[in-house]
Amino acid sequence: MGELLTAFHFSEPAWLWALLLCLPVAGWLLLFRRLAGSNDRIRDYADAHLLPHLLGRSTASSLIQRQRYVRWLGLWTLLVLAMAGPRWDFIDVQLFRPGTNLLVLMDISRSMMVADVRPTRLARARQEVEDLLNQNRGIRVGLIGFASVAHVVSPLTEDMNGIHRVLSALDTSLVTLQGSRLLFALQRAEELLAGQPEKSVSSILIITDGDFDEPGLEQRMQALAAAGIRVHILGVGTPEGDAVPGQGRNNPWIMNSNGQPVISALNEPLLKSLAKAGNGLYERADYREQDTGRILAEVKAQALPAADRDERTRVWGERYYWLVGLGLVLLLPLFRRSLSGYQP
Repeated sequence: MGELLTAFHFSEPAWLWALLLCLPVAGWLLLFRRLAGSNDRIRDYADAHLLPHLLGRSTASSLIQRQRYVRWLGLWTLLVLAMAGPRWDFIDVQLFRPGTNLLVLMDISRSMMVADVRPTRLARARQEVEDLLNQNRGIRVGLIGFASVAHVVSPLTEDMNGIHRVLSALDTSLVTLQGSRLLFALQRAEELLAGQPEKSVSSILIITDGDFDEPGLEQRMQALAAAGIRVHILGVGTPEGDAVPGQGRNNPWIMNSNGQPVISALNEPLLKSLAKAGNGLYERADYREQDTGRILAEVKAQALPAADRDERTRVWGERYYWLVGLGLVLLLPLFRRSLSGYQP
């Protein structure tokens, strides 16, 4: 978030010249009243009660006419000041290069159904993606679900609501062959990122428990980092782990060759080494938004050249509507007068 500061000024100060119109209007009203009052010869041609209609003059007293002028003067002043665009606060927001992409690779293998974090690792992973989408501003996001194969759930898009709608459909039942094959998911991610504009900056976020054993992962991460694609990792689960649930009532747990439930634990050392190789961040998922917030901040920072990372833009808060609201208050007596004369 930017720092809130104050500095009063008008965005369109040229409109303030319109305030000078109040002077000729006041002079014309005063001159017209004097001329009308000094013209005694006109009284020879009409009765006194018809003179206001003949001369186009108001029958109101001088006090009421002055009150009307003051009300008009206040309304005109408020509207001119509103058109001038008063501003008295702004927020300095850090810039980042447009065309920033973040491709999320979400593990949907069977081990993500482990309940060492409540309700399950998969539900926790979905919530992390929700937090990321809610905090995101200006970054194109894509989503891939992977286990033994990779499924493109959403291509890179600025439509966060669209990803919200399909997120709940991500489940372990989407894959028939179980297991986590991260290399295939990374290959699919590279294919999607290769189609982006040349000047765009891309990052990958892997949400997983690290329950996979594939050779060459660190080398692949290093190759991605060398190509300018940083790889961040969000670990889901606990180092202690828990049993991997099976499918159906007859198979409550997945068993190993010894007939014991398979225990899946968060492989934090592996995930940290992969994130380091990919020149990215490693965060363990929790119930707060700071983990995804730090990753988003890194993605935005990557989109800036090193010399420009502190460059900011100023976003002003437009406050003209306060003056428009006061002007409407001044108009209320006119509506009351017109309604009081209405006969249904």
